[in-house]
Amino acid sequence: MFIISLFIENCLILDYSVCELFIEDIGMKTQIKPIDQRNLGRVAFTTANNILVSWGCSGVQIQTILKLQKANYYKFKSAPESARFSDDQLERVSYILNIHQALRIIFSNPENVTGFMSNKNHNEYFNGRTPLEVIESGLFSSLYEVFKRIDALRGGLWG
Repeated sequence: MFIISLFIENCLILDYSVCELFIEDIGMKTQIKPIDQRNLGRVAFTTANNILVSWGCSGVQIQTILKLQKANYYKFKSAPESARFSDDQLERVSYILNIHQALRIIFSNPENVTGFMSNKNHNEYFNGRTPLEVIESGLFSSLYEVFKRIDALRGGLWG
């Protein structure tokens, strides 16, 4: 599955011999054995939520970006193992992970990695808005366009 492939590419694989994956993000490590739909939802929610919070997102913004109903958002926060994501939501998580990874490549300073999304950007696409203001619209196309422009900064496919 394409979405899972993108998701796994952003994981830091520490131990192939026992097929355990660790996701290293914002100083947090989560152990997963083995990856299945149940664990995928938990890890997708926890990781995306941690990244979005580090970018300065409110709960309402996270709900909009991930296309989560308010009740599900709070349910997943209190019981991450209950998280179940649609393909669309997993693809959104994948873009968030890829944006975060691109920022980690571009910046060596953690404050820039987490602060970039809240900084006003005056290039033509952002037109004085922050990347976060663009993706909080909840439109999938906005998430894609922000990823594309940040990935270009690191010399990615779009650069």
